[in-house]
Amino acid sequence: MQRRDFLQMGGAALGSLLLPSFARAIEVEELLKPVSNQARKTLADIALNAATTAGASYCDVRIGRYLNQFISTRDLNVENVVNTESAGVGVRVIANGAYGFAASNDMSPDSIATAARQAVAIAKANAKLQTEPVRLAAVKGVGEVSWATPIKKDWRTVPIKEKVELLLAANKAGMEAGANFMQSVMFQVNQQKYFASTDGSYIDQDVHRFWMPVSATAVDTKTNKFRTRQGLSAPVGMGYEYLDARPEDKVQAAGGVATLYKNSYDLIADARACGASAKQKLTAKSVVPGKYDLVLSPEHLWLTIHESVGHPTELDRVLGYEANFAGTSFATIDKWESKKFKYGSSNVNIIADKTVPGSLGAVGYDDEGVACKQWDIIKDGILVNYQATRDQVHMLGQTESHGCSYADNWSSVQFQRMPNISLAPGKKRLTPDEMVKDVKKGIYIVGDGSFSIDQQRFNFQFGGQMFFEIKNGKIGEQLEDVAYQSNTQEFWNACSATCDERDWRLGGSFFDGKGQPSQSSAVSHGSSTTRFNGINVINTARKIA
Repeated sequence: MQRRDFLQMGGAALGSLLLPSFARAIEVEELLKPVSNQARKTLADIALNAATTAGASYCDVRIGRYLNQFISTRDLNVENVVNTESAGVGVRVIANGAYGFAASNDMSPDSIATAARQAVAIAKANAKLQTEPVRLAAVKGVGEVSWATPIKKDWRTVPIKEKVELLLAANKAGMEAGANFMQSVMFQVNQQKYFASTDGSYIDQDVHRFWMPVSATAVDTKTNKFRTRQGLSAPVGMGYEYLDARPEDKVQAAGGVATLYKNSYDLIADARACGASAKQKLTAKSVVPGKYDLVLSPEHLWLTIHESVGHPTELDRVLGYEANFAGTSFATIDKWESKKFKYGSSNVNIIADKTVPGSLGAVGYDDEGVACKQWDIIKDGILVNYQATRDQVHMLGQTESHGCSYADNWSSVQFQRMPNISLAPGKKRLTPDEMVKDVKKGIYIVGDGSFSIDQQRFNFQFGGQMFFEIKNGKIGEQLEDVAYQSNTQEFWNACSATCDERDWRLGGSFFDGKGQPSQSSAVSHGSSTTRFNGINVINTARKIA
């Protein structure tokens, strides 16, 4: 799945992407059935012993139970309700200096031992073709530990009837506000992951994620013109409490043009705003192309960060190992080694962090048993580091993994995946309204939209959800047909100001695709409202002769 597709696909189609290998539909009651840690430890030890006996110098075992529920609605109808479960074991080994991997959905001791021996046989076969042995950065075993997403309300305990009524009420509110069609979807994910390795770790993790995409479509029946507006919620690493909207979590957009959300979400209010905004778009004036100062909300900027900073600083892309899926990277090793490559202006500080509360990427340990942490990618505009795993960091002259290894299912081998990549807030107190006051000719963009970026993550074009003219320091009319074009280095060097931490909030993606065979991961990107000077804006309207 291409990353751009998740922004445009329908809820039912998106839901199918949550169904991993060997997934089966289950009754809702089965979602709450626990799995014993002692039973999983016993199975893990069987795999570790079988692998080392067969000649492995290293082995890790991932026993996973992946639970998903998605509910999709359109207008006043329910389209689909699905509960799935996928469970099994994946065994990765190093033998004769090469990797081998095997997996099984048969959780019997004999089957798990067979999978471990198969992984060793694959590694030994790979070693005959490998010119350099795998080098793993040292990791100290942590013994038996556990980590869980700090949820307050487990989505598995909330009746489906209550969820359906909420979604349909949101659709109704959007249609009453001006939409002709409404769609709302509820994605709920629980990954029960048990990791064990010959390093001496036995790690139990219970990961929860939640997402509420909403879409409104308004139609002009006289011209057949239509416009859509997506909701402004963020996918989160939280429980069902995300929908317990709190007044203190509401954030006013610049000029009061929209109500935004931080740490919780008012679905009904946002659906109503989607319906009204979609209708307003039908009569919004088309943008005049030219150079503008852009003021970008976090609900928009997360996607630009993801594509122009997140992906190009993945070390496997930098080294050319990931060329077949969405390209490599312009941010090559020589630029990093120079210690002076200006990725952006001095206002740009990009931080990688797998510990941010409420983020999609927050876990205690990655899928190599590495404790998660925070580190700098860009410091005062200079490229200072990448994202790397245990077998990659030696290529940077580093001795400690960044904790970036992830597999989307027990049946998939873990590899380098993006942590949360975020723009740090500005150090000076600055609100979005104060930022706008200094803009003579600009555009304020709220919400993400379609995008395009080249194979080196350099030249790009981004759209959005809502666009507002800024003239002489004031938010003006709503605009349509807006997209901005730039290249990564020019864009980030045009960053002139970032609002402070009061405005900082997360956006993110449930479906970040990478690898062959393709895997999908969830990742968040935080920022405050940020200004970029002198960016080229084009008009995307289709001209009919």
